[in-house]
Amino acid sequence: MTEKSKIPKNSNETKVISKTQKKKRVEVISYEQEILRKGVHLMSLSIPVGYIFVSRELALYVLIPMMLIALSIDLLSKYDNFVRKYLYLYFGRMLRHHEKNNDPLILNGASWVLISAVITLLFFPKVIAVISFMVLIVCDISAALIGRRFGKHKIFDKSIEGTFAFIVSGFIITWIVGTIYRADIWFFIAGYLGSFFGGIVELYSTKLKVDDNLAIPISVGITMSIVNSFAYYYFDKEFLDLFQVHF
Repeated sequence: MTEKSKIPKNSNETKVISKTQKKKRVEVISYEQEILRKGVHLMSLSIPVGYIFVSRELALYVLIPMMLIALSIDLLSKYDNFVRKYLYLYFGRMLRHHEKNNDPLILNGASWVLISAVITLLFFPKVIAVISFMVLIVCDISAALIGRRFGKHKIFDKSIEGTFAFIVSGFIITWIVGTIYRADIWFFIAGYLGSFFGGIVELYSTKLKVDDNLAIPISVGITMSIVNSFAYYYFDKEFLDLFQVHF
């Protein structure tokens, strides 16, 4: 292709290119804002840590109202200028461009995190829910910060470096929890495989058009559940009672 053929043929094409480039620039928040966003995200680690010590019923009793409040604020901000004004005043710098869209089907990260927490607790045993959500919080932060700072090899809008950071962080979480609670080897296998597949899902989440706050814990939870079932049926082993907290 010659240099001449690369030049837009008309002004309309130039406008389309400019709009596309502008959209890409706006979509990416600054690295400092990313750190702030992930700092708030890190506070969600209190959900899986707290869940270790309480029953599913009590955890859901707290999380479901929080989810409904977050959803209400998120949806109201699409229609009500007053709500939108104060949401953007306090959190606007941390919101990505698409999260400011008035489409009611497009939710912000906080809403998805709480929806994900409720779904994870409802459908997975405690140990699997805890690890799945820890992976979401810690590994997503690692992937975002490492990927944006050191990512050189891009796949879609992610980077291989970020995915590597995600998987390694998941391995570390599994090792720490497994070591503290003296877990069986099958727990480590499940956690490592869950972290790996969670990283792959995070990498392809944009392509799959699924919010990674939902896709990651579900993929980790399904993987760990499959490993636990395999260990139970073929080796009469399981790790679902790891925390030894019964209600």
